[in-house]
Amino acid sequence: MKSSLLSLPGAVPAEGMDEGVAAHYGDLFREQRALADGIGFVDLSHRGVVTVTGDDRLAWLHLLLTQHVTDLPAGRATEALILSAHGHIEHALYLVDDGTTVWMHTEPDTQDALIAYLESMKFFYRVEVADRTADFAVVELPAGSIAEVPEGVVVRETPYGRDLFLPRADLDAYAAKAGPAAGLLAHEALRVEQHRPRLGFETDHRTIPHELGWIGTAVHLQKGCYRGQETVARVQNLGKPPRRLVFLHLDGSEVLLPPHGTELRLASEDPDGRKIGFITTSVRHYELGPIALALVKRNVPLDAPLMADSTAAAQEVVVEP
Repeated sequence: MKSSLLSLPGAVPAEGMDEGVAAHYGDLFREQRALADGIGFVDLSHRGVVTVTGDDRLAWLHLLLTQHVTDLPAGRATEALILSAHGHIEHALYLVDDGTTVWMHTEPDTQDALIAYLESMKFFYRVEVADRTADFAVVELPAGSIAEVPEGVVVRETPYGRDLFLPRADLDAYAAKAGPAAGLLAHEALRVEQHRPRLGFETDHRTIPHELGWIGTAVHLQKGCYRGQETVARVQNLGKPPRRLVFLHLDGSEVLLPPHGTELRLASEDPDGRKIGFITTSVRHYELGPIALALVKRNVPLDAPLMADSTAAAQEVVVEP
């Protein structure tokens, strides 16, 4: 979906997975500061929006998701994953139930695959799954925002802000009231600062929830009956994940940020030394400078200086080894 807000003054389109919304509106650090102060909003209208209705919606989703949602109270936000049979992450869902409907938003262009899986699992349950991406746009208000929410709009409130499922036809009018707009680069900088993983950035085809710290926030360990549960339980009770998420402070003297996929090595080894991980997201933060998230092998020493190609990096623990 291409956002109508790309017509706002200064809007520079994002690329890659976030194509369709603005990367920034001309001043990256000003936009970050505004969000950190609870001012403005972020246009996330390129994300997929899926709803589930019907009397069995929560009981049915409980069987499919990693999260405990059978008794999810109306208005309480949660997040959940869908795993493969081997426990690898396939979908990350950000949900809220409004009392009659479960609303969720997903990574851009993943809603078709998600809906296909959900439809294949309906069986005799009284549920209806719908793609509402064309009708509703996700807008995020930052934590601390006092911006007014239009009556009737479904809200998903988290410690990081409020996700609004706004009728897409109202997006321009709401932006005029809730501004100033902040782009995806500002949003991503705060996400990295907060150590929050994102599907397709911090994940690859073999990522399991333990590696990213999603146990507890998106995976409930006291529930069963979902695909991939055996892997989750085995790693939790008997072993350790092969990799772990780390937060990196990058050398600020480098002009370019190491892009997603840049291989990491120990600084003590030569450039052809063994690879111990890779950069998942790198950003420029208005206070911290260049920072990143990365996946590294579990046995990498916690205090070991790293190199991302030619960029030096100091690590902080996100997921304990």
